[in-house]
Amino acid sequence: MGFSHWFSRADIRWRALKYLRGLMAPIERRNGWTLAEQAGDRSPDAMQGLLCSPCFDREAVRDEVRSGVLAAIGDPRGVLIADETGFVKKGKASAGVQRQYTGTSGKVDNCQIGVFLAYTSPAGRALIDRELYLPKAWTSDRDRCRKAKVPDEVEFATKPQQAQTMLQRAVAAGVPFAWFTADEAYGQNPGLRTWCEQQDIAYVMATRCDDEVPSGLRTTTRVDELIAKVRAGAWTRMSCGDGAHGPRVYDWVATPIRQQFPHGRRGWVLARRNISTGEVAYYRCFGPRGTRLRVLVATAGARWAVEESFQTAKNETGLDQYQVRRYDAWYAHITLAMAAAAFLVITRAAEQARGDRARTRHADSVEQQRDTSPVHPTGLGRPAPHQSHPALVAVA
Repeated sequence: MGFSHWFSRADIRWRALKYLRGLMAPIERRNGWTLAEQAGDRSPDAMQGLLCSPCFDREAVRDEVRSGVLAAIGDPRGVLIADETGFVKKGKASAGVQRQYTGTSGKVDNCQIGVFLAYTSPAGRALIDRELYLPKAWTSDRDRCRKAKVPDEVEFATKPQQAQTMLQRAVAAGVPFAWFTADEAYGQNPGLRTWCEQQDIAYVMATRCDDEVPSGLRTTTRVDELIAKVRAGAWTRMSCGDGAHGPRVYDWVATPIRQQFPHGRRGWVLARRNISTGEVAYYRCFGPRGTRLRVLVATAGARWAVEESFQTAKNETGLDQYQVRRYDAWYAHITLAMAAAAFLVITRAAEQARGDRARTRHADSVEQQRDTSPVHPTGLGRPAPHQSHPALVAVA
């Protein structure tokens, strides 16, 4: 993952290297002052200058980060995940800041919202794209936008529209993936669902219990009512993936949506029931005919990878520890924090691959020892002497 050529001045290039090293350093906070101290600077001015520099191609670096991630963990079975995270702020000057709900604090707070696209595969997970959400209160006030260095061409876009934009970039870049998933803020958006269906992007997206789906000729039914009609024996208990406390086990069931879908695909309503509380969550699904329940369940469970990616990027590379107000500076810091987090993912994937190769070589060596017939020095007419099992010899 190399992107030094996307900094058009040597001093900015070296400053970016110091910034990245600081983001990965074992320090408590990673803001302008602490990163400057880590780099040996007397003030944070140079670090702040990097984030505001026009000599830093933020979009090109983002693309290099994505390419590096895919080279390390790319897989045709991959899943793309859209989600958002909040950055709690003080004041009113930071681009996009306003009082709005954020899951980061679990309440309405004064914050910025970043919409992200994550990638997960059997080899790992990482953030690969980002957009800063600008509420209408911002995009309708161009003077306020200019003060925060928001370009005049940036218009209001909903979070699902931003997710669609990032999906478009991923498809154009040839990202290998099989499914897309997101929470109900995106799953209940008909525009995003329709676009995915038109583009033949298979998805499993959460939705509200009162969401209505086609259930017959000119009729619709709420998803909770549709699932309530499913016979009790149809539910299957299975894990949707490992969590912090082991496998995340729920009861699951899926039922078809009675609707014609593009590309000869099918649609389903998927339901997840908590085995302790009985609480039910619902998903809209679209994908190839014959898709098994376990595939829909695994895709729904893959959404947690973005939460883990947020946690890694915040805890290990300071994703949320910036002290900037400008629109361009936000993209600069977030992109570099994503690059640092991607470097960690790539390093871990490489170490895992080396470990797998070593285990394979060891297994092959043991198998060769097992297949080698002992040869008696004086001929074949006498039994071979007893030999200890090679695996036990290795352990001893």
